[in-house]
Amino acid sequence: MFWSALLALFAGAEALPQFGGGGGGNRVTMLRFGCAQVVIDRVDPLVNPGQIPSPHVHQIVGGNGFNVSMPHTDISALASCTTCQFSEDFSNYWTANLYFKARNGTYKRVPQGGAALQFNDQFSTQINGGVLVYYVSADPGKITAFKPGFRMLVGDPNMRSRPDTKLKRQNCYRCYTGPNFGGDVGAPCQDDRVDSEALPNKPCPGGIRSNIHFPTCWDGKNLDSPNHQDHVAYPTSRPATFLSLGGSCPSTHPVRIPQLMYEVVWDTTKFNNKAEWPADGSQPFVLSTGDSTGLGQHADYVFGWKGDSLQKAMDTAGCMGARCASLKTQKIEDARKCTVKKLAKEEYDGWLSKLPGMDMPM
Repeated sequence: MFWSALLALFAGAEALPQFGGGGGGNRVTMLRFGCAQVVIDRVDPLVNPGQIPSPHVHQIVGGNGFNVSMPHTDISALASCTTCQFSEDFSNYWTANLYFKARNGTYKRVPQGGAALQFNDQFSTQINGGVLVYYVSADPGKITAFKPGFRMLVGDPNMRSRPDTKLKRQNCYRCYTGPNFGGDVGAPCQDDRVDSEALPNKPCPGGIRSNIHFPTCWDGKNLDSPNHQDHVAYPTSRPATFLSLGGSCPSTHPVRIPQLMYEVVWDTTKFNNKAEWPADGSQPFVLSTGDSTGLGQHADYVFGWKGDSLQKAMDTAGCMGARCASLKTQKIEDARKCTVKKLAKEEYDGWLSKLPGMDMPM
């Protein structure tokens, strides 16, 4: 996303609580970096460990330690390469894919694009098929980085309606108004005039962006929980505004952890001909879960940073983009060499008569 409006305020961020100030006087740190695709596959080591295939397709980025089952151990020790710009980040990040449903009932996977050029970061503009990852330390020195074995899931793939608005900042979509990320101003999931909880109901001239915010409070004990969610929580009020601490952490989850956010850009522009949309005029895009509302967008995370590299970055004030402290980076050409063998033997990219896995229970 474009940060010109926000970055103009960073010089005074220490005096602005909405941008992380007032939490000890330290300047906000925001790691923003790309991860190229490591594999597209119908596996999910968190929700469906050991199951090939799992109920729906995911796009996965990060280390090549990704597998159908992943032990609760130091994942960085299991991987030999990563698709992420920070070469010490062997974590895995994954989300649902997006498909176009044509008027004749067939499906086509929507391609993903790179990220906007920000902070002179050419790597992230070349992650076609990948994910842009953010780690925010809104109070450097007082944010506890994730531990080896940590993992979590955000969102509910079965959600199709949301009567309350408490979690409105958890997931959102932005309809780009033109090419080159047109309309990409301001932080995500805060302004109903530019972001929506559901998939846009109109053609988007520049494609669709999806942002997913993870909880920022941890119970301080458990690296995981049976549903992969109960060991973490949002602040007592609601999900924190991006780049801020938000409200107080609940007493059950007193430890503040980095604000993790995924950003995916889908190039929907080749599907903007409304003559190919459903005859009833409804929007034609569905997540790989079969969800046409978009409310079921979700994301999985398995921590895999090497040693204390992430903690050092979260303790450093004022980092912006893909440079921070002593973190090492790699070239996009090397990142793209890192791959994982696809385990579910099926077609994902041709015109399909049905979504992969839609005959399986969720």
